[in-house]
Amino acid sequence: MPAGTSGRTAAEQQAADAPWGLLRGRTVVVSGVGAGLGHRVAETVVRDGGNAVLGARTADNLAASARAIDPAGTRTAHRPTDITDEAQCEALAALAVERFGRIDAVVHVAAWDSYFGGLADADFDTWKSVIDVNLLGTLRMTRACLPALRERGGSVVIIGTQSSLAPPSQMQQTAYAASKGALTSAMYSLARELGPDRIRVNTVLPGWMWGPPVQAYVRFTAASESVPEEEVLGRLTERMALPELATDGDVADAVAFLASDRARAITGQSLLVNAGELMR
Repeated sequence: MPAGTSGRTAAEQQAADAPWGLLRGRTVVVSGVGAGLGHRVAETVVRDGGNAVLGARTADNLAASARAIDPAGTRTAHRPTDITDEAQCEALAALAVERFGRIDAVVHVAAWDSYFGGLADADFDTWKSVIDVNLLGTLRMTRACLPALRERGGSVVIIGTQSSLAPPSQMQQTAYAASKGALTSAMYSLARELGPDRIRVNTVLPGWMWGPPVQAYVRFTAASESVPEEEVLGRLTERMALPELATDGDVADAVAFLASDRARAITGQSLLVNAGELMR
């Protein structure tokens, strides 16, 4: 693990794997479970005593993630889900109720974040697709879970992005940032609309997050510039108040808190998890 990131010793990992009970007995639907943050969120749900219902487009990746998180298969369920398809969203919600009898939270990790560029070179047809996934897809999945959430109240946690507030200088992702910014704006209305049913709606805004995408960026940049990876990482961490990047595990821990009853009086809020790079 390069300097500027926090790793875990075997003993620390064993302690982390012990169930804290933060989500004990709760069922959490997680969209966008791949190799990065989605997997980490689902893993954290199970670690903290909950059941995780995993959705993503690729069946093989879902199955591999579920096996890694829960080898016995007693606390996970999964179904291929494209959040641009309302029927598939409804099927994932139905799976959660069928398997575990309830939905207590839904966490939206699924996103299209691989389209780069600004306004001058914008392909607005692609913009529409980004918005369909990031904004409308999140709303579709939320609506599919509403009947179960309304039974006893619960939590909706949206993964946004710091770039919707302060775009990074290293790259342009205007469509992604705009779609996530729109989603944060929608969160305020959803929090007001769903509050009477005791459904809380909050957003987590990661900045530079040490996980597979940023690791790939560091490796690619270091190779392109023929410099050590530590130098590239240092350019990122020098802007942080804390001398390291937040990890995908840090973001997942914030999600677990907001999904739990410990956050029962928190709704309509955006939480930056960014090691203090941007403060508000």
